[in-house]
Amino acid sequence: MKRLLQAIVVLALIAGGAWAKEQLTISAKEAYKLIGKPGVMFVDGDSETAFENGHIRGSVDMFAHHLHHSDIMGRMHCSPLWQCPKEAEHYIGAHGIDNDTMVIAYDNWRGPNATGVLAFFKSYGHKKVYVLDGGVDAIKALDPNQKKYDQLKAEARKIKKAYKKAKKAGDMEEYKKLKAQYKELKKKMAKLSKKLIIQRGIKKVDLGNGHYAYLCPENEAKITPKEYKIDPKNIDLSWVAGKEEVYHAVQDRLKNGDKSKFVVIDTRSMIEIIGQRKMDHVARGGHVPTSKFIEWKKITDFKRHKSFRPKAELEQLFKKFGITKDKTIYAYCQVGTGRGSDIITALKLLGYPNAKVYSGSWDEWGNDMNLPIRR
Repeated sequence: MKRLLQAIVVLALIAGGAWAKEQLTISAKEAYKLIGKPGVMFVDGDSETAFENGHIRGSVDMFAHHLHHSDIMGRMHCSPLWQCPKEAEHYIGAHGIDNDTMVIAYDNWRGPNATGVLAFFKSYGHKKVYVLDGGVDAIKALDPNQKKYDQLKAEARKIKKAYKKAKKAGDMEEYKKLKAQYKELKKKMAKLSKKLIIQRGIKKVDLGNGHYAYLCPENEAKITPKEYKIDPKNIDLSWVAGKEEVYHAVQDRLKNGDKSKFVVIDTRSMIEIIGQRKMDHVARGGHVPTSKFIEWKKITDFKRHKSFRPKAELEQLFKKFGITKDKTIYAYCQVGTGRGSDIITALKLLGYPNAKVYSGSWDEWGNDMNLPIRR
């Protein structure tokens, strides 16, 4: 397997990864119709805590940050893949997903963690995987029961404040009346909560070797393990790149500057870029030489609570940084599945044919003393 991956990487260095235009996102309205349908799995890319506090009914959690598996020294043992195929097969199958499952990746609404799940599946050649544009918030807005629940919750909060005020004033008759109303509202909320699309809770399954599957509670849906197979011939390296490929690009950029056919994008915050903040016990802080700095936040539509800004705005952003479609582009963050994948997904949505996530990202680069850095 490692020899095969190395051979494919060499070809990628020579030719670059071709990309055919395809659907990468799904609207909330379309996704809503698929909740609970056979052959469809919603996958939350946010943290286990976020999943426990609110997730789409019947979904599973694959925290994007934890999809990146490296050893304590940041080494990727099946680079440029985030996980070795056998490990990934076991992990994916444990979440009730097989090769024919439609995977709908989501997060709160911002996009990075959902695109981390997208890029992870794409790298193994999974065809039917999409980012839910707008995430949990967009689904919640479509649920009529959620609107009723939120109204009850607001009313209950108002009455609770009133009965506390009555008690403080010594008006026990008013206090008891309001307290009874509050309890009645809480009963209605409890009954309605079972019908909500966004549910709470989590089930943790030990997969061995320090890894876990995080599923929805069984009272929502019983997630049973499935067989997932990764065919080496289907591994898609148009989505991911290893450090050798990125190093080659850096050397070319150091020689040719912006006339180079390569671009490297750092999607992290400036405090990480200058090396002031280090994450996950990385030995060195800083950034990959010649990187262009485009923080992931420039991709998200914060005004409309959508995962991606409008096409015209994104095109203008990349034009400003001189990132054109004739270039081979690599983006990185701390682990690749998140901020780096967010930028790459945006580029692919715009039709950039050669855009890849550097899967090792700073976790690998910052720990490898043989690789150059800048601060």
